[in-house]
Amino acid sequence: MGRPFGMSDSSSVQVVQDVFYLTNMMVNICFLKDSAKQTDWVLVDAGLQNAVDSIRQFSKAHFGKEIAPKAIVLTHGHFDHVGALPELLKDWHVPVYAHEAELPYLTGKSDYPPPDPSVGGGLLASVSSVYPHQGINLGERVQALPVDGSVPFLSGWRWIHTPGHTPGHVSLFREQDRVLVAGDAFTTVKQESAWAVLTQDKEVHGPPSYFTTDWKSARESVKKLEALQPSVVISGHGQPLQGESLRKQLDALADDFAHLAVPPQGQYVPDQWKR
Repeated sequence: MGRPFGMSDSSSVQVVQDVFYLTNMMVNICFLKDSAKQTDWVLVDAGLQNAVDSIRQFSKAHFGKEIAPKAIVLTHGHFDHVGALPELLKDWHVPVYAHEAELPYLTGKSDYPPPDPSVGGGLLASVSSVYPHQGINLGERVQALPVDGSVPFLSGWRWIHTPGHTPGHVSLFREQDRVLVAGDAFTTVKQESAWAVLTQDKEVHGPPSYFTTDWKSARESVKKLEALQPSVVISGHGQPLQGESLRKQLDALADDFAHLAVPPQGQYVPDQWKR
């Protein structure tokens, strides 16, 4: 089904049972089946604007032409995670869920802080000033995730508040096999580097630095996720990672976040962490 674990292109990949991902250029989109009701599924994030056809084709191939997701869950609302939403919602009359702190950016009330190209690290960081940072307005289609931590229509999953990259960033975790959908709380590719994104070298890195505005919260979020000891991770950028390699690299990131993840300079970097 799709390609073997860890290989990523425009094709869909089944990572583990009931967990699929699709790479839209440099962004991952997840399709999660409910383990109790196999016809029920949830879309996690919506990629760039050009992901519409790929998402529709995948859903038709795997779930049936007339079976829309029960819901769409957003790890956060940056442009590369919500791009296809407006078009998808023309056909899919389903609720969209996000953390309460993310709702101002999804209801037209706030824009995100502008990206910071001064963080360095590669070409994608240096050109980040052109990346859109405006919020979108989903109106009443978007609502807050349940306060009890459950994920609507996905038994066995829970959401975890992992702020730092954005105020309302969330990650999703399935306890039974410790599968983690990390969003951009951390990544498995050096997202600032065009070469790393092109070659898709699998390495655990911090959140994309040009869009991360609260580095202290980002550090605490990584520590929170590391404490879960995930067996498999799908992040918002990069290929899935599992096993001993994941454990060692995530441990190292949590232990030395300030040096491994925080850029040496940047407008959002705390003074005590600048180098």
